[in-house]
Amino acid sequence: MSATITLKHTMARSRGAASDLVHYSLMIAAVLIVLGIIHVFVSSARSVDVPEYALPGLPNLADLTDLAIASETLEAVPTAESVPAVLSSRMQGALDYVTRRYRVSPEALVPVFEVAQLIGQERRIDPLLIVAIIGIESGFNPFAESAMGARGLMQIIPRFHRDKVPEGAGDGSLLDPVVNIRVGVYVLEEAIRRRGGLVAGLQYYAGSSEPAGSYASKVLAEKERLEQAARRNAAAV
Repeated sequence: MSATITLKHTMARSRGAASDLVHYSLMIAAVLIVLGIIHVFVSSARSVDVPEYALPGLPNLADLTDLAIASETLEAVPTAESVPAVLSSRMQGALDYVTRRYRVSPEALVPVFEVAQLIGQERRIDPLLIVAIIGIESGFNPFAESAMGARGLMQIIPRFHRDKVPEGAGDGSLLDPVVNIRVGVYVLEEAIRRRGGLVAGLQYYAGSSEPAGSYASKVLAEKERLEQAARRNAAAV
């Protein structure tokens, strides 16, 4: 009788040990499966290529080299860390000149010069001509407004050029440098076509407020100073 009870207890303990072993084995297998899933997930996450997003309204910097004019090369200027490499050496020389002449910080001028360069290349208008007009018209003040209601960098009069303002944009959009320069270049192109030449077109751009030839002379003289600054910069590089 005692032997029988002892045998029963031994068998029970054996069954309990076997049950525990199965239980532990299942737990270990579950842990290994979870670790395997985590490893696969992490490996997949590491292999995903994260796309590079461009800011709305700004060009992809990788494509900017396609925008170079024949006489210009896009290069970094190591002595001006605040100036991005998208500005050509020609525009960089002009920027240095404008900074001193108009007492405007390079940080404020760089976006204006970038827009002038890009739109000038797009419309086949010399960017330095655009910069010269901005200097004469507003002194690089994007919020300038004349007694006649002309607004922004290139002093656009809204009531005369609403057809050139982006659809849905109000007159206030002319205080945006990008919109203002683009509209200003359209106005300049139209003036040159109507008058048949640059000098006459510049004078037409100024309207009747300037004596004959004086406005064009001021703009072209400023452009020449910009050219000289660009040449000096190129020689120094």
